[in-house]
Amino acid sequence: MAHPKRNHSKTRTAKRRTHYKAVAPTLGVCSNCGAAIQLHTVCGECGYYRGKLAIEKEVTA
Repeated sequence: MAHPKRNHSKTRTAKRRTHYKAVAPTLGVCSNCGAAIQLHTVCGECGYYRGKLAIEKEVTA
């Protein structure tokens, strides 16, 4: 493995790291209540996942 004689500058290091792009998570629609949810997760509104009850939610009145 090569060993550089000089350190890379902060600017050169930052230029190398600029190719990273932050991506927002993909959103889907809950099949039970229609709320927007992140894919492959339990719905936070109703507690359903893929048409089945996964978490029982308390009803607040």
